[in-house]
Amino acid sequence: MPGLAAELDQHPGIWRGSELARSACPGIATGFAALDAELPGGGWPRGALTEILPQHEGIGELRILGPALAGLAAQGKFIAWIAPPYLPYAPALAAAGIDLARVIIVKTSRDADSLWAAEQALRSAACGGVLVWPRDIRFPQLRRLQLAAEDGRCLAVLFRPTQAAREPSPAVLRIALATAAGGLALSIFKRRGAPLFRPILLPALSAPLIAAGSSLSPGSNAHVVDSPASAAVAVGSIPARLALA
Repeated sequence: MPGLAAELDQHPGIWRGSELARSACPGIATGFAALDAELPGGGWPRGALTEILPQHEGIGELRILGPALAGLAAQGKFIAWIAPPYLPYAPALAAAGIDLARVIIVKTSRDADSLWAAEQALRSAACGGVLVWPRDIRFPQLRRLQLAAEDGRCLAVLFRPTQAAREPSPAVLRIALATAAGGLALSIFKRRGAPLFRPILLPALSAPLIAAGSSLSPGSNAHVVDSPASAAVAVGSIPARLALA
């Protein structure tokens, strides 16, 4: 029996309550050592949903993903942006090392189209990362996306409002973002492993990845975010683009 106990102790699905879970596959490095140290697998999870809940749009929710997205694009993987509320800021994407030829923008007018596109992108072997801005999503739909992410083994990130923290979710990682001391505070309120009771503080981040005043969603407010409105570049300049009616 000692051998069985040792084998169980090394199983990635079993961990002590005081420890982080062991991941069956390495995570995708975030580019921030303090964050990697608190994530099972040492980075953003592959093949599972991650939810990011920003205090407000443009707080830094995309910039914390920049290093990981750049790495995936460098591997020849596409990055799918499903129904982003604002125009991706092409110069900042390039400055962050993200190959614009690897970026796909999916515009939709209905939630059903957004979720369908997200599921197809997640299941494809072509996408290394899928970023989704669902306007309205329920647990069964989240579960479908979780299963699709498991099939595709890629980075799957949903951006949701802070009030979604009160709702159940199959996402394995849920992070709330807020400003603090001139920087960014990341509160991990769900992860595989021991809970984290303190926020992770990151310094102020530069190179905004979305442009202010350039809404892509009908009826949404083009309020100012953390990037200069005068610097917006047309998304049509990104070679790889897909539009849905």
